[in-house]
Amino acid sequence: MQTDTSPIDAGRAATAPGTVWFVGAGPGDPELITVKGRRLIERAGAILFAGSLVSESATRWAPAGCVIADSKDLTLEQMSAWLIEQAGRCDTVVRLQTGDPCLYGALIELVQPLDAAGVAIEVVPGVSSAMASAAAAVESLTLPEVTQTVILTRVEGRTPMPEGESLEALARHHTTLCIFLSITLMGRVTAALTAAGWSPDAPVVVVHKASWPGEEKIVRGTVATIQALCREAKIVSQAMIIASPTLGARQWTTLAKSKLYDASFTHRFRRGITAAPDGTAPTIASQETP
Repeated sequence: MQTDTSPIDAGRAATAPGTVWFVGAGPGDPELITVKGRRLIERAGAILFAGSLVSESATRWAPAGCVIADSKDLTLEQMSAWLIEQAGRCDTVVRLQTGDPCLYGALIELVQPLDAAGVAIEVVPGVSSAMASAAAAVESLTLPEVTQTVILTRVEGRTPMPEGESLEALARHHTTLCIFLSITLMGRVTAALTAAGWSPDAPVVVVHKASWPGEEKIVRGTVATIQALCREAKIVSQAMIIASPTLGARQWTTLAKSKLYDASFTHRFRRGITAAPDGTAPTIASQETP
């Protein structure tokens, strides 16, 4: 069966036999890589992993003879050249990135030169440290009638923030904030939360190396105390900061429940159950669009 091929796809096929797969390695625990990601590693001819953030143990499924390189000392140009070279000799080349490649990963910067060289590209998503941190702390980032919004952001450092995206501006929404790459700027984080109207007693959790076996640390505090607690715990890198009105809900005595699982809620998989007017046997509600 003939399929349509774009000029870019045709050019790729003509210039390089291999495909470069950008694979999310997940937050740290090698077992949190996706099944697809692991299968790609198992058949890879070359792997370039981000050694400053990805454990080398994530490459343990690589076959004999696979060329494995650490990118932590390489420039963007050197990384691109390496991937292009390996794509010329291997069917499967894996660029192993921390978390999810599409979130705070140098994805587009690496894809552009590969596109220019006619190298085929694929991306495999991974578990973000935001999700792994919430899981480690057994916290929900959303709760009915509390917040249904999660903001993934960072504090401005050497990388500037676009206009209107300061932490203070985002924090004024009083939703869940997952703050990346900002543990060394914790003073700015708490100042921004305070300026946005968060109470000094508002809960904050910091997770260092979420899911990393034997290295994970969880620090709980408040806007007023979290900076000192992190300093005491010597957390200075690879940490997720979560500020949210949902934190600590596990201990709440009253909690709004999800409507989806309420006995009276009707949807296409279940008819709602309603109590009879006289309080006797319940009746099954008609199945209608929620």
